[in-house]
Amino acid sequence: MSEALPGIPTLDLIDEEWLDPLLIEPVPVDWVRRHVVVPIRREGQVLLVGSPQTAFQAYEDLALLLGVEAEWMVAPAPEIQRAIDRCYFRRAGAPAPPQRDGTEAEAPPRRETDDLLAGSADAPVAQYVNLILLEAVKRGASDIHIEPFAHALGVRYRIDGLLYSQPAPPRHLEGALVARLKVMARLDLAEKRLPQDGVARVRVGAREIDVRVSSVPVAEGERIVLRLLHRESTRYSLNELGMAPAMLAQFRGILREPHGIVLVTGPTGSGKTTTLYAALGELDTAHLNVLTIEDPIEYQLPNIGQIQVHPKIGLTFARGLRHILRQDPDVVLVGETRDLETAEIVVRASLTGHLVFTTLHTNDATGAVTRLVDMGIPPYLLAAAGRAVLAQRLVRCLCPNCRHEVALSADEAAWLEQPALAGRSAWAATPAGCSDCLGGYKGRTGIYELLAVTPPMAEAIRTGVPTAELRRLATEAGSRTMLADGADKVLAGVTSVAEVLRSAGARRE
Repeated sequence: MSEALPGIPTLDLIDEEWLDPLLIEPVPVDWVRRHVVVPIRREGQVLLVGSPQTAFQAYEDLALLLGVEAEWMVAPAPEIQRAIDRCYFRRAGAPAPPQRDGTEAEAPPRRETDDLLAGSADAPVAQYVNLILLEAVKRGASDIHIEPFAHALGVRYRIDGLLYSQPAPPRHLEGALVARLKVMARLDLAEKRLPQDGVARVRVGAREIDVRVSSVPVAEGERIVLRLLHRESTRYSLNELGMAPAMLAQFRGILREPHGIVLVTGPTGSGKTTTLYAALGELDTAHLNVLTIEDPIEYQLPNIGQIQVHPKIGLTFARGLRHILRQDPDVVLVGETRDLETAEIVVRASLTGHLVFTTLHTNDATGAVTRLVDMGIPPYLLAAAGRAVLAQRLVRCLCPNCRHEVALSADEAAWLEQPALAGRSAWAATPAGCSDCLGGYKGRTGIYELLAVTPPMAEAIRTGVPTAELRRLATEAGSRTMLADGADKVLAGVTSVAEVLRSAGARRE
């Protein structure tokens, strides 16, 4: 307890149930942050909780503002700041479109970081943009789509990989809404004929979020897509990604290799970066020099040097990678191998004693070999450098509260390439869902296919055997397809047949 506030009771923690969004309604978030004091309601009694450094005047002003008689208490300043963030986050409701009057006002200048919880007296459209962003963060959306049509303006959130429509603002707000977003991302307001890309930064309490803003001209106006990148997102460990125990043990063994290339493949949004970061988390970064080059930097990693590419100024993956190799690295992560130049440097780095992680866009693990050879990498170099290819997709998880048991049909078993599973008990989503999920699903997990480059596989790559032969060799070596991994998760009740087929699809030879 501080000497400045003798005799005031102390709290170590502020319980979630004591936070009352209605109680803090008349109090600006900026004011409580500045004075480090928050009102709570415990067992029906209003308490004013400040830090040991909070002035008496702040308590008195807050009691006067609330119009209540309240007991004073002291808690650690970090705990009060966390309580402020949680309470104001809960107070912020779903966005409601502003009325027509005032919508044409010019958007205010962009602050370095806009706090979505502050709800300042900005123009109504600026407030509406903040509410759209805040609701997206609360619902765990990865992207926001703002789409102009002839007689409507659509807003959709991408949640767990699928788009969900939101209440639409009036069509006449398009100009002001687009202008506000362009101001936040420092784009050219006058340019409406060419695509533009920019980045805005916002805060939700103590959390900072980068918003990548993409604008493209379409027939009815400008289409805006916002990608939300949480700078301090929760990082996953390899144990949390959904790999089968045998595959996980094999992958961990590959990570202990002193050099070589580890490829992670899959389409955009399939969790490749998350997997790579989880792999880096297994390394002894305290004694290894780990460097990355990414576009964009999606997570902030401790003990790791991260470089953001800037093609406009000439900092491409290839150029950045050349300079990384002069930084005495042990492990290098290349966000994406997009061209022959980058691929050649990746191979050269692996052959000169570096462990290199990178990604490719291919449909399966064996397809990565074909893609690199097609790029121009000699098969003998790829055979010498390659260590493993991990192909992956994300599938939605069944809601444990409303899923229901079903029997697999013969068609479903055939689609999963396991006819023997026909009639087996599995689980499916309840289309209506429940209060805890969206359409019977909640959260996502991965399905995987791991191709280890064993000596027989390396020899097959060196001699240029067809993809089908590579797949046969992988199967003989114990590699399992994504469909097989998905079938295991269907039987375990983790996901549904429909999700596995939507994500992985049927194999095309």
